[in-house]
Amino acid sequence: MIIRDKLYIDGQWVAAQGQEKHPVVNPATEEIIAMVPASGEQDVDDAVRAARAAFTEWGNTSVAQRAAWLKKLAEGLQARSEELAATITAELGMPLKFSQRIQSALPIANMEFYAGLSEDFAEERIGNSLVVREPVGVVACITPWNYPLHQIVAKVAPALLAGCTVVLKPSEETPLNAFLLAEVVAEAGLPAGVFNLISGSGKSAGESLAGHAGVDMISFTGSTRAGKRVSELAAATVKRVALELGGKSAALLLDDADLAAVIKATLNSCFINSGQTCNAMTRLIVPEDLYDQVTALAVAGAATFTVGDPAEGKAKLGPLVSARQQQRVREYIAKGVEEGAMLLCGGVELPCGLDKGFYVQPTIFGRVTPEMTIAREEIFGPVLSILCYRNEDEAVDMANDNDYGLAAAVWSGDDQKALTMARRLRAGQVEVNGGPYNLLAPFGGYKQSGNGRELGRYGLEEFLEVKSIQLPKSKD
Repeated sequence: MIIRDKLYIDGQWVAAQGQEKHPVVNPATEEIIAMVPASGEQDVDDAVRAARAAFTEWGNTSVAQRAAWLKKLAEGLQARSEELAATITAELGMPLKFSQRIQSALPIANMEFYAGLSEDFAEERIGNSLVVREPVGVVACITPWNYPLHQIVAKVAPALLAGCTVVLKPSEETPLNAFLLAEVVAEAGLPAGVFNLISGSGKSAGESLAGHAGVDMISFTGSTRAGKRVSELAAATVKRVALELGGKSAALLLDDADLAAVIKATLNSCFINSGQTCNAMTRLIVPEDLYDQVTALAVAGAATFTVGDPAEGKAKLGPLVSARQQQRVREYIAKGVEEGAMLLCGGVELPCGLDKGFYVQPTIFGRVTPEMTIAREEIFGPVLSILCYRNEDEAVDMANDNDYGLAAAVWSGDDQKALTMARRLRAGQVEVNGGPYNLLAPFGGYKQSGNGRELGRYGLEEFLEVKSIQLPKSKD
């Protein structure tokens, strides 16, 4: 068992103030594989004070200097990429081959991208005013468990490049990769207080951070319920708040689309990471007269998503992250049956031969109607709902009729037609005919999917203040 008994604060590994520890469970074996400190208010305060003390000097370094530090961090992560992938597989349950490509390689590429943004931030003249951009200040980064290191780097890298100092609180479900990052930070020699790591629950450590007067900004990724709580706590000191929250994304299939391509892409999106993906396409909206063809292809495709031990290298789907998440997903599946949706495959029963571990069968419902719970709420498991429409206006209304607006997809035999439809969807990012994920494009949502954007230059701008300096008018 891994015992982590220290936090990384002010450039040092220091003992947590309290004795309480939080267990980290391997979701495939249900065994406790590590213990990490459960940070309290004093630990949070120590970390924030360290970040506050380091802010002025760090914020006054050049962008090029800060980018050089990020390059060191990227190199350090790359050197430990295999360890990072194996660690995330053990604490999250994503199959190792996917962890290597997604959970390890993607955040390293993102760190490298920000390390490449070494030019000075643009200044502009407007009349007699000089408009400059400066760092927000001390940023609290509160990150989720489903893509743990990716979400950490998506916040920490642009915040550091902007000149902010950081206090990171990773999810208590998957904290071990964050400790590896802190080791990389220490080995690189990043100035004391610039990056600080605490661990613990959202209820204690997370809420203490969100309400701390020394924090200038909260960057939070997680559930919409938790995001609302963060906003409430941050409002007392009028902090800047960036939220990346839930989704119930719709894939809209038009009548001239390539059905096989649509089904393959939608199942991959819905089921990857065992459905624990905020922008997963969990609603497939199809023409009524194509319903039978679509469902036949979907059921056949779902059968190829084998479930099993994520460390063995054979399964496409591993377990869900926790017993609580497993129970939540199974309750949603039962709710779908109860409300009259047609269970096409999967169900509440455990996958065959997997009595240990937090596994769920990949599940597809047909004849789902827009008012059903499984069509409206984020399940965060491998569950696809298929809905039918009679005309394209109804399809758009159905796709937009949701509290969320994180992502969507449109499929058509005509790219221009699909693009026209994509413009009508109220979502932060829309895939057209399988357009691939772009690490440099802004990521974020409409409505209750959150505020602000991550990734690329847009992600950097979240951590910058804009200042107008009014210059004297020329006497000439």
